[in-house]
Amino acid sequence: MKQNGLKAWILAARPKTLTGAIAPVIVGGALAYRMCGYEPERLLPFVLCLLFAVFMQIDANLVNDYFDWKKGSDRDDRLGPERACAQGWITPKAMKWGIATMTILSCLVGLPLIAYGGWWLIGIGALCVVFCFLYTTRFSYLGLGDLLVIIFFGIVPVGFTYYVLTGEWTWQLMLIAFAQGLVTDTLLIVNNYRDIDQDRASGKKTVIVRFGRNFGLYFYLACGEIGTGIVGFTLLGCYFCRLWTFFIIIYLALHTATFIKMTMCTGRQLNRILGSTARNIFIFSLTTALALFTCRFFG
Repeated sequence: MKQNGLKAWILAARPKTLTGAIAPVIVGGALAYRMCGYEPERLLPFVLCLLFAVFMQIDANLVNDYFDWKKGSDRDDRLGPERACAQGWITPKAMKWGIATMTILSCLVGLPLIAYGGWWLIGIGALCVVFCFLYTTRFSYLGLGDLLVIIFFGIVPVGFTYYVLTGEWTWQLMLIAFAQGLVTDTLLIVNNYRDIDQDRASGKKTVIVRFGRNFGLYFYLACGEIGTGIVGFTLLGCYFCRLWTFFIIIYLALHTATFIKMTMCTGRQLNRILGSTARNIFIFSLTTALALFTCRFFG
């Protein structure tokens, strides 16, 4: 591994986690398409929303890498995937430059969205940047990580993608955005379930540290099931969207199978569950988007 080389930066960006940023924007775009149809002028703001979400996710990953290294959380007994600073793949100085670069790129990509959603979107973008840093440095240690995932990987990307494309809010939007956040949170739950002993030792009071491993298992299962139930309820008003219930069986089957495997895994074995969970989240989002597209075509 060449220090500060391209491969090191790719690994530090954690490409497998980027589905968590892409998926909610796709859902928000699909919901906007269902309501308003396709208009060429909506393509650019959709792409900008997608790039902003991806760049902010990479930024958050770099921030997490650097500050966990600085706090000493990434020790030699780490069970999760190896981290760039801790392994010496990227120097701390270079990582700080990387964080600054991704923060600036995120802001530059998000700035044109003001033309579509208004100046107040600057405040939303600023909150995304602030909480990108506060998540690792403060809130994850207070057990607020799950709440932030629901907000910033569900309500914000789904809701504001839809708002930028349509200029409105609906109760269906909020329900689907909340459901997306719940399903995306399953990825964090696996991480916290795996790292419960290390988190407890470092004073990181995650929900699973507070309530235990068994709670973590069923919290994981419930988030996926409740998320699908909410979307199913939201789409009941359209006959063709009911076809979604047939497709969602795929997600529910995969989610349940992953949960069963999770109950039989410990330590580093749970890293395989992370990959399966990321896949499940993306399938959930594509399935929801498919239902919304189907409704537009035939509803």
